[in-house]
Amino acid sequence: MSALYQALYRKWRPRSFEDVISQPHVTIALQNQLREQKTAHAYLFTGSRGTGKTTCARILAKAVNCQHPQADGNPCLACENCLDAERGVLNDIVEIDAASNNSVENIRDLREGTVYLPERCRYKVYIIDEVHMLSSSAWGALLKVMEEPPEYVKFILATTEVHKVPATIISRCQRYDFHRIRTADIAVRLTEIAKAEQFSLTPEAAQLIAHLSDGGMRDALSLLDQCASVGEEITASSVTQTAGVAGRDSVFTIIEAIQSKDGARALAETGTLYDQSKDMVRLCDELLEQLRNMMLLKVQMGQAELLTCLPDEVPKLQELSSKSTLNDILSQISTLQDCREQMQHGIGKRVELEMTLLQLTMPNYITQPVPQLTPSQSPPQPNDTAGAAPTADGEKTKPLRASDFTPVQNWLEILEAYQKVNPGVSGSLAESSAFTAGNTMLIVAKNRFFLTLLKNKENALSLRETVKQFLGVDYNIRAKCSEPEQSSGSKAQSLVEKAQAMHLDTEVE
Repeated sequence: MSALYQALYRKWRPRSFEDVISQPHVTIALQNQLREQKTAHAYLFTGSRGTGKTTCARILAKAVNCQHPQADGNPCLACENCLDAERGVLNDIVEIDAASNNSVENIRDLREGTVYLPERCRYKVYIIDEVHMLSSSAWGALLKVMEEPPEYVKFILATTEVHKVPATIISRCQRYDFHRIRTADIAVRLTEIAKAEQFSLTPEAAQLIAHLSDGGMRDALSLLDQCASVGEEITASSVTQTAGVAGRDSVFTIIEAIQSKDGARALAETGTLYDQSKDMVRLCDELLEQLRNMMLLKVQMGQAELLTCLPDEVPKLQELSSKSTLNDILSQISTLQDCREQMQHGIGKRVELEMTLLQLTMPNYITQPVPQLTPSQSPPQPNDTAGAAPTADGEKTKPLRASDFTPVQNWLEILEAYQKVNPGVSGSLAESSAFTAGNTMLIVAKNRFFLTLLKNKENALSLRETVKQFLGVDYNIRAKCSEPEQSSGSKAQSLVEKAQAMHLDTEVE
């Protein structure tokens, strides 16, 4: 009877610290503690998925209980304790999945277990994975045992969401943050594993798998495993097909359609990808990723470590970025981010993306609603009041009259300083003016995109802080556009006409 197949991510899981890649700041520190026999009673490992948190927890648990520890702090991997730990049958190393064992009763059972001495080992080690999933009452029970643990007990907590871990728990642990694994390191490791497994893996395919794994080695090995089951030779094309991604050519085609305002082409390419069962959410992510690369290239920050693309994609991205202004790229990113958010909550993901592509390719016919006051070049007219509008911190202000506002005389000086703080937003404030009344500042901008940028809390905060440096007041910022907006009726009619011109179906059933 042939042996059962073992998934690559399990077969090639690191067994010692020297096998762990891209985390030297963690492994070296742990090895030093082991050599000096000064290990802590509790550790907290944080970081994104697939970066080695649980793997290092298991290696550490083996190392503190190894019968023949190595001089460099690694476990020997040959003694009974090491072998049983790797098989998962060493009772003194207890792994708990907090995602499914998160009640106070589960932690009470753990606490009761700490009363008993280890059966065979020097330490009883509790590894709690996804610890952020514990209930509030379970946190309290865990805290009690972590405050004064027996000297023979150690805890290793692992989480992808450290912000959900109470400060009282964090303060009792040595914390180690695991970084996303470098794409180049993942590609090298994939090539080594493919050679050992006798897979035919091209360098381009290794780079693409590493890129798609988003810094997680487990995801990379799972995708390699999946690709190997499809065909004998693993190429970039087969990876694209297996992973269900759009492929760079299709993504660039859609971006080119956005640049040329060709809605029909953008929708046609999207429809082709949909027919091929490509994930529309992932397509949106890929568009955002490449637009981010274009943004970095546009502001001359396209260093290799910042770009998230394959090396041979850079010339194409440089060509695309040269055809767009920075404001255009920022606007496209903002619009697609809103689309991505909507796709998370709705069921019509294809429709949501198609609507967004039409907004990007037909800006004169479709305008997203934005918070604003009555458009004009000046504050509200006499006898009119400016209705309550959202401020930078999300609050609402009382109606104000034109007589309440006074112009900001040094507005150009403020904008010049803000250019150094946030060049993306300051660019959208060209030909703008500002007025103040009480603790309210009203900005009248010619570029409607500024209203969208101001909705971002970080943008609003940076603008408020710059204004405060000059005027000494922490103003609530309100904004309006000086350019008139099309009426809803004319916009709708224009949209229908444009759709008919592109031979799209305008009948409503």
